[in-house]
Amino acid sequence: MRAMVIRRHGPPDVFEVQQRADPQLKAGEVLIRVKTIGVNFADLLARMGLYPGAPKPPFVPGLEISGVIEKVMENPGGRRGEGGSLQPGDAVMAIPQFGAYAEWVAAPMSLVYRMPAGMAFDAAAAFPVNYLTAYHSMFTMGNLRAGDRVLVHGAAGGVGIAAVQMAKAKGLVVFGTAGGAKQDFLRKIGVDHPIDYEKNDFVKVVKGYAPEGIEMVMDPIGGKSLVQGQQCLGQAGRLVIYGLSDAAGTSGKRSLVRGLKALLDTPRFHPLKLMEKNLAVIGVGMGGVLTRGTMVRDELAELFKMYGEGKVKPVIAKTFLLEQAAEAHRYIHDRKNIGKVILSVR
Repeated sequence: MRAMVIRRHGPPDVFEVQQRADPQLKAGEVLIRVKTIGVNFADLLARMGLYPGAPKPPFVPGLEISGVIEKVMENPGGRRGEGGSLQPGDAVMAIPQFGAYAEWVAAPMSLVYRMPAGMAFDAAAAFPVNYLTAYHSMFTMGNLRAGDRVLVHGAAGGVGIAAVQMAKAKGLVVFGTAGGAKQDFLRKIGVDHPIDYEKNDFVKVVKGYAPEGIEMVMDPIGGKSLVQGQQCLGQAGRLVIYGLSDAAGTSGKRSLVRGLKALLDTPRFHPLKLMEKNLAVIGVGMGGVLTRGTMVRDELAELFKMYGEGKVKPVIAKTFLLEQAAEAHRYIHDRKNIGKVILSVR
């Protein structure tokens, strides 16, 4: 099979198309003929050597796919209900946790989900990581309710759009940051208070509308952004951390100096200060979330319901071919995407 292999850590040029042996199934796995692949910022970090838990080079990156099941290897000791009803020919989305940039993927049944009726393969590859991250942050961990106010950083990106769509569906007030060229898009998707981070101090904007502070800040940036985000929160506020893009930069090249600076800029949260303002600091990582299979399926069931009702729908920024993975990564590094970038297997 064809696969995109990261030969060494570095810029997008480290990708190489290779012919690799087809996956060999283990008990409890399914073999999926891949149609489309979701490109996540985690893939960029893994390529740069900045993503915890990523394999050592050479390796095939990628965390989510859509496709068609070719073969099922039952697990006699496995629990029913965690993918046990999957059959060859089923159209599915899956979260294999690396190895997705390939024509074929073997994935555990527990991480494979039948696509809702009417969902296209492109949308399915853009769905699980972004929408689960946003839903888990806002409603499972964050317990947001109608009328609450949330600041979404990167509101024109994959997780950002998912968060905005769900926030509007649940009756939340949304502040959203993005570059100047994306402000019209933020208004189009219903952001109540669009913020051009290139021109405006988002803390001043938020405090101008909500002097007492808001209920949640969703931050994939890290570093100093977390300090500023904490300043936006009021009593019982929640600071959600689900990335450290500040360590990556826009060049695509690994910089230990930049990564170290981002870590040094990250605030330490003193327990007494958190108690004083009733603040919660919430870390969200999909690897850990996926170990809670029943919880994930419950969250997806709610998300699929919202999709069927037309309340959420992935926005595809651009589609690249599998062998154009390097170009897709550059596109994201350049902050050009509005929505999800995907790879197509042909």
